[in-house]
Amino acid sequence: MEKVSVLRRSRKVPEVRLSFWGVKLLTTAMGEAVSDFLVYHMNPYLAVGLGAGVFALALFIQLRFRRYRAAVYWSAVTMVAVFGTMAADATHIVLGVPYLYSSLLFAVGLTAIFVLWYRVEGSLSIHSISTLRREIFYWLAVMASFAMGTALGDLTAFGFHAGLSSSVLIFAILFSLPWLTKKVWRNETSAFWFSYVMTRPLGASLADWLDMPHRVGGLGWGRGVVGSILSLLLVLAVTWVAVKKIDTPAPSTS
Repeated sequence: MEKVSVLRRSRKVPEVRLSFWGVKLLTTAMGEAVSDFLVYHMNPYLAVGLGAGVFALALFIQLRFRRYRAAVYWSAVTMVAVFGTMAADATHIVLGVPYLYSSLLFAVGLTAIFVLWYRVEGSLSIHSISTLRREIFYWLAVMASFAMGTALGDLTAFGFHAGLSSSVLIFAILFSLPWLTKKVWRNETSAFWFSYVMTRPLGASLADWLDMPHRVGGLGWGRGVVGSILSLLLVLAVTWVAVKKIDTPAPSTS
């Protein structure tokens, strides 16, 4: 592995193209299905411990590299998705925090990260993530966004009783909002982070709709089947972007 330095010459995150959003949505949906499958098919405390351990390892490896590597980066994002689901679910199920309050709690945490990040670095742009400190801020924001997104998805589907399919539609519209209003939504950084946060409840709602039983509004495919299909699609997608190098970032100038 390459030694980590304070100042890096290359950005550590991929170019934001259509492929980025496709892979990102796969990680969110797959993380929801796999997390639920593990928690419900093995000791939940063991599942959470295992998720935390693999997540920490994946993030450590990502931070050790000086340059973007598709397989390494997306492995870290995937484990954030899995462990973020576990953390959000534990907040509601184990601690008994209502979905509305947990959503607000994670939203406050994400806002605090953004405020501190901006005060320290002067920018929230992913195009400037070329140092270890900026990357740490980035991953803190990613983790908070995944936890908040999970809580938001559950809030609309179960807290507000909108239903699973309606939740998918709601978050699909919200995810597309910056693009649909691009003539008035001109700030690229805020547009990116808004859509980034929305991918989490969109993917989670989609996974729940596919795997949950008919009696709660799902298609009833089962967590194991949905998790396996999404995992395979994710591996194929990451392999494709890694081989084609279509999302390899240009050298940072900041």
